[in-house]
Amino acid sequence: MLVIGLGRFGGAVANSLMRMGHEVLGVDADPRLVEIMAAELTQAVEADSTDIDALTSLGAGDFSSAVVGIGTDIEASVLTVLGLSDLQVPSIWAKATNDNHGRILQRTGAHHIVFPEARMGERVAHLLNGRLLDFIQFDNRFAIAKLEAPHSIVGVTLELSDVRKKYGVTVVGIKRTDEDFVYAVPDTLVHPNDILIVSGTIEQIERFAAIADRR
Repeated sequence: MLVIGLGRFGGAVANSLMRMGHEVLGVDADPRLVEIMAAELTQAVEADSTDIDALTSLGAGDFSSAVVGIGTDIEASVLTVLGLSDLQVPSIWAKATNDNHGRILQRTGAHHIVFPEARMGERVAHLLNGRLLDFIQFDNRFAIAKLEAPHSIVGVTLELSDVRKKYGVTVVGIKRTDEDFVYAVPDTLVHPNDILIVSGTIEQIERFAAIADRR
């Protein structure tokens, strides 16, 4: 895997890929970041990723996937994506700081656009209301969330509570204290203090979470 830009986002991606067993070449123009990441990655190289000759010498065109984690320097971000596109890298993931940046990256050749700051802001906002224990958004509308089982469905099965029909969410699984996670089925009985994993649109999850306040 090729990761260009070893700041907070790119460094986290590179480290996660290493933990998953991938070999990772990390690239950054900042020698300080390269030195920090050298011991963590398969290889870390100081290079100007906006220069296609530099990308070529690094063998960027031989990678099946590349992540461009450059965010603050929009020009460098765009030129790096353009270079990777010219080298015909099959899958280019790029960090964007806003919608306009994302559109430019997409038109330049990025196949996947990531908005880490926006996604984290959305996640924190949902967690701050105190109803959700965790929240992960997958696109503009769909999400998976973790919350304590609302009192109104405790003591009945998922089929009888009719959660999906009433609120539009799907209960994917349940986690109980000192027990393993279990996948939910229609006859799953909801116990007090059960933690539910639910999926649905953001609006559906928010509506379902709201009934947890009705004690």
